[in-house]
Amino acid sequence: MSNSSLAILIIAFVLGFYLTAIYNRLVTLKNRYQNAFAQIENQLKRRYDLIPNLVETAKAYLNHERETLESVVSARNSAAQALTHAQQNPGAAGQMSSLGGAESKLAEALGRFNLVVEAYPELKANDTMAQLSEELSSTENKVAFARQAFNDAVTEYNAYRERFPQILVAASLGHSASAELLEFADSAAIQQPPKVSF
Repeated sequence: MSNSSLAILIIAFVLGFYLTAIYNRLVTLKNRYQNAFAQIENQLKRRYDLIPNLVETAKAYLNHERETLESVVSARNSAAQALTHAQQNPGAAGQMSSLGGAESKLAEALGRFNLVVEAYPELKANDTMAQLSEELSSTENKVAFARQAFNDAVTEYNAYRERFPQILVAASLGHSASAELLEFADSAAIQQPPKVSF
């Protein structure tokens, strides 16, 4: 074997090792943000499960507020559907935008619901309503933390993927697009836990 053949073989080996290291790091970072999304999914599903109980408890007191109750249920169903689509490909731009928009609409509907509930002292005093509201508030905090962890993981993935020399080979290694952050339209307001006073 000649020196030039040996040099080519060594260069090919080093290049192959380097590409393998880039690929493995991309896979690790992608798995990390997908796992972080699974945590968001768990908390959002918990919230979606709490909302019908909250609405059902309020129905007895809010007979003439049916439009408010229906808007909460409708927004909850839209958000649940957006979550189902998003979990098929966490980080995909369209799905993250749809989920963020649906979550923002749900937050608005819950805000209107909370304003209506304020006008009904008997409902505010209801133990079941107070317990459900507390669980919902706690879940909102968990959603915020899980969303932050997801966005941190996506940022780390994107930063690594977009650096040189990874950007040159990422697409050919199956990582053609940056992942999308999960942002809500009211991202400033979402940082604060919902104000529920019973």
